[in-house]
This record gives sequence, C-alpha cells and structure tokens, in this order.
Amino acid sequence: MKEKIIDMLKKRGVNLEEIAEIVLDMQGPYNEGLSFDECLWSVQMVIEKREVQHVILTGVTLDKLTEEKKIEEPLLSIIANDEPLYGVDETLAMGIATIYGTIGVTSFGYLDKAKPGIMGRLDKKESQLIHTFMDDIVAGIAAAAAARIAHTRETGEIEDDIS
Repeated sequence: MKEKIIDMLKKRGVNLEEIAEIVLDMQGPYNEGLSFDECLWSVQMVIEKREVQHVILTGVTLDKLTEEKKIEEPLLSIIANDEPLYGVDETLAMGIATIYGTIGVTSFGYLDKAKPGIMGRLDKKESQLIHTFMDDIVAGIAAAAAARIAHTRETGEIEDDIS
C-alpha cells in the first residue's frame, strides 16, 4: 500500500523529499544536527501508517473526482474553488497532523497559513489539477513528521511502529 500511496502523491506533483524539506525547516532550529535524511525517514514513517494512507486515498480521490466533475453541485464548485469556509479539507488532514500529539496541530496551523515550499505551489492552482485536499494533506504529513522528530529527539527513543 505504501508504494501505491507514494505513486499517487507523485502523480499529484508531490514527492516525499519536498515534504522532508519543510520538516527540516520546521525542526532544524530546535534540533542541532538534524539531517535531511532523518526528516525524510520521519516522513516515510508517517506515510507507513494506515490511517494516514486512508486520508491520502480519500483526499486524492475527492480532488480527482472534482477534476472529472463527478461530484454534484454545489459541492463541486466548493471543492474546485477551494472555498475558504469549506474546512473539510483541513479537518481531514488534521487527522494526519494529530498522530504524534498536539504539537502536530500547532505545526499544521502554521503550515496551513504560511504554505511554504510545495504547499504554496499546490495552492496557487498553476495546473489543471485540483489540490484542495492535497495541500492540506502535505501540511498534515509535514506536521506529523516534525512532531515525530520532536518526540523522538526529546525522549531519545526511536518510534517506528507502523499501524
């Protein structure tokens, strides 16, 4: 399943390295010696979790169905235009952000507003693809991976459980 998820992300213009860059920018100032590889590993560990995979599958499917105009109005227009008060995209992605505790929630809020790196590109609607859910999914993954690093670095434990 993990390979399918990574492939889905790539087809939507997202690669794990770009998410890891966001994680490094977020956690680097707080973790001396934090490497890009450690951030990438953390992103991969987040992607391994079944509940994260389910959120990605759901969000990508909704974005694609919107592109194909296979969702009824008024929901079609709401998702296509990424209406500011819709909020379901953030709510779904918040499920990813919370898997490593409340620090993920605060990081998600920051990322949702700042839209650094790939998130900004996805949000600008520079292609025919709809990314209403994808930019928030990226924020959720980055926030969870950053929270995972904060927890593992704080305790010195490596948490690699996959569920």
